[in-house]
Amino acid sequence: MADPATEGRRLRRSFGRLAVLGALLVVAGLVGLVYTGLATLTSMLLFGWLLLIGGFVGLLHAIDSRGTNYFWLGVVVAALNIAAGVVVIRHPQGTAEALTMFAALLFLTGGVFRLVGSVVVRGPQFGWTLLQGVFGLLLGLLVLFDWPHSSLYVLGLFFSLALLFDGLGLLAMGLGGRRVVSMVSEQSERSERRVTGEPSASPPEERHKWSKE
Repeated sequence: MADPATEGRRLRRSFGRLAVLGALLVVAGLVGLVYTGLATLTSMLLFGWLLLIGGFVGLLHAIDSRGTNYFWLGVVVAALNIAAGVVVIRHPQGTAEALTMFAALLFLTGGVFRLVGSVVVRGPQFGWTLLQGVFGLLLGLLVLFDWPHSSLYVLGLFFSLALLFDGLGLLAMGLGGRRVVSMVSEQSERSERRVTGEPSASPPEERHKWSKE
């Protein structure tokens, strides 16, 4: 059985690494919010490389499963991923424009469906659904009216916000985890002292009070 103190130190180190990763993501998100054009280009290149690597992995998997009914389907999907990755890497600006147009159309259709649904159904969340529909409709119109210039900052803005909120979540999880592990370790040490009969460390206020008496 592992020593509780050693296990506690290992858990604190793990949560510490998680907090460091969260801090790095927060910094990257803040930098991306300042330089949205650079964040858009970075997100497109990452997207292209992910498609390319996923295509090669899918092709290797398809080759391993040759002779099955899904061989040619796997080859076609892998080839499409590789081709899409090459196009995205070679033409990141055009890809950003196309994806921004797609995002604007998604916002528009989602906003219209929420507006119509909230008016027709009028459920208990009527006001909240109506507000979501109006917000999605306005956001889609703003992106669409400023297209293709909006492609320079919309995707980078979303990418940076995702990094920022993910980083804040990891940072809070890492710091909270370290705090919980420290509290559990202190409780375990106090319990061991009670069992062995060793005097536990008194708080500074109590030691000061006893020294006065």
